[in-house]
Amino acid sequence: MTVTPPPARPSLRQWRAVVLHRPHASAEAVVRQLERLGLTVRQVWPELAAEDRGADVVFFDADMAFDGMFPWEAGSAPMPLVALIGSEAPGRVEWALRHGSNAHLLKPISSAGVYSALLIAAHAFDQSRLLRETIDDLRDRLRHRPTVARAMLRLMRTEGLDEVAAMRRLRSIAQDRRITVEAAAAELASEGDADAAGR
Repeated sequence: MTVTPPPARPSLRQWRAVVLHRPHASAEAVVRQLERLGLTVRQVWPELAAEDRGADVVFFDADMAFDGMFPWEAGSAPMPLVALIGSEAPGRVEWALRHGSNAHLLKPISSAGVYSALLIAAHAFDQSRLLRETIDDLRDRLRHRPTVARAMLRLMRTEGLDEVAAMRRLRSIAQDRRITVEAAAAELASEGDADAAGR
């Protein structure tokens, strides 16, 4: 059984945080806790400014949240999001989830919880990003399957290989040329198409 090592704790001293919340005691409590952790913090309302798009984390008021408060499509935030929730009305919670909240804090905010929410949000965001990258890679490979199959058929025909040996040969070609298997397959398949056209 493989044991996954715990995620590395991010170094928070270089982090920039934005608290997207109307002036309120809860927002002030979050700002105080983040500053104690060494983050540079800005509190803004009602929308993120262009300069805030490069923040490392955004804490936002889920109670007063509205479509258009983030300058990106719902669910595609470029940084971890932490929802500050006072009302557990289903619509408010669903809005926060739909927009990609990675963690949450219940209001009123106490002197504890901000650090945990920050680490959980950072970890969940990283895992989500890795998952998206893996899915994109698998989709790309699936899209290239017909080309890989054509290249393997060409190798089987021209070099008298079986399926396993043809795949091994294709991988070897890709490694020698320092390109992906899919790129090597595209080259071989286009060479085969050119040969067929020249007959």
